[in-house]
Amino acid sequence: MSRWLIFFIVGLLLPLQSIAKTVVVGSKAFNEGYLLGEIIAQKLAYDGFDVERKLGLGKTIITYEALKQGEIDVYVEYTGTLAQAILKLENTPSLKVLQQHAKKEGLNVLPRLGFNNTYALVISEQIAKENNISTLSDLVNHPDLSLGISHEFLKRKDGWQPLAAAYDLSYQPVGIEHSLAYQAIANEQITITDVYTTDGDIARYQLRILEDDKHFFPRYDAVPLVRHDADPALINSLQALANRIDEAKMQQLNSQVVNDDQSFAEVAAQFLIDEALIKSKPSQSQDLNSPWQLLPRYIVEHLQLTILALICSCLVGIPLSIAVYRRPKASRMLVYCTGLLQTIPSIALLALMIPLLGIGWMPAVVALFLYSLLPIVRNTLTALLTLDPVMQQVAVGMGLTPREQLRHVYIPLAVPMIFSGIRTAAIINIGTATLAAFIGAGGLGEPIVMGLSLNDTTLVLFGAVPAALLAIFTEWLFEGVERRFIPAHLRNTLS
Repeated sequence: MSRWLIFFIVGLLLPLQSIAKTVVVGSKAFNEGYLLGEIIAQKLAYDGFDVERKLGLGKTIITYEALKQGEIDVYVEYTGTLAQAILKLENTPSLKVLQQHAKKEGLNVLPRLGFNNTYALVISEQIAKENNISTLSDLVNHPDLSLGISHEFLKRKDGWQPLAAAYDLSYQPVGIEHSLAYQAIANEQITITDVYTTDGDIARYQLRILEDDKHFFPRYDAVPLVRHDADPALINSLQALANRIDEAKMQQLNSQVVNDDQSFAEVAAQFLIDEALIKSKPSQSQDLNSPWQLLPRYIVEHLQLTILALICSCLVGIPLSIAVYRRPKASRMLVYCTGLLQTIPSIALLALMIPLLGIGWMPAVVALFLYSLLPIVRNTLTALLTLDPVMQQVAVGMGLTPREQLRHVYIPLAVPMIFSGIRTAAIINIGTATLAAFIGAGGLGEPIVMGLSLNDTTLVLFGAVPAALLAIFTEWLFEGVERRFIPAHLRNTLS
């Protein structure tokens, strides 16, 4: 039986392994990140490289760590973010000095793409006109306006708190996902938010960029960031993109995706053709496939992650619980430790694992495994510690050894509650696995992350609905297995 289990796990692992990768292009999980990642990927592919895409890898820390660990080979960063949020410099130095600092981290900063995508605060044109607001300094006179700030900007060294101190602003902002802030302004749920100045949504929602009249924000010039040992041919290929995109052009490209319903691949290909960087559109690209074509792949990846993590948590959690249940201190410590893991935010846990395990399926499976332990361990321990005292006395009276009592009495009676813990862990896994897309593990989280970056509710639902249906199907499947294999008198112990 164990041999077949090993074969089953290996079968799950094999499809998750990446195929002979050469150049892996990454990006952060926002609209412009996807688009620039696709431009780089198509340029490299046209120049003869085998390209693998790992786009939409979450916030700065995840994408940067993926590059440092060699899980990706290139992504587009911004000089202000690199200097202050990553390298922790006091200001944003020249590109030459920045390259020297990056070299110490084993990285190489390539020439600018040509545009400065700085941070800014925006407000609707209507409210700006009514209140005569055009600069950040004007906000001091309007403390009653509501402010929603992206989570990353809230805590950045070049973010909200230093900005508020520089302009003497007394607002108490609420955190909101960047891509959702535009809809929140349109629905009048917030009045002001932070944006990137090349966002295509600024014109779409008729927003006014407030002038940074005290020049607080540094420059955020877009630059390809590669490892210091990158192939010289790769660097040469990307240097052809230097100074090809100005602010107006970048906003136009973003707008084509956000407002004109063009795919990242289509916009990227047309830009490269217009700039004479490639001669024809690529024959195929993953971004050109419709969500319906990609749905089977999303579901398979999602199931691989959740099933593998569930099997591992059962193989570890159940034997471990059985081993310590007779020791009160050890069993309490086990529950405390597994419970503590549940308090760590899942996206933070994924980010912490990148230095150890990189990106992709491995850290995702490990994170899901850790989250699955609590319900399995707690239910197993509870089942073994709350058995009917009469049955325990019967086992002793029959002259069974402790090992025989466990095998022939305790575990059979505990099966329903152990099964219930596995059932709960499976449902938790299906929901949590959607976050695996932030570290390039795929699954049904991929359309959700892309939909959030595009503010596309349909695309979000394309990932969320199948995930919910999978959870319902899993609940139904476990219920059927329970009815089929667990006797009725034991099932009643769960009621």
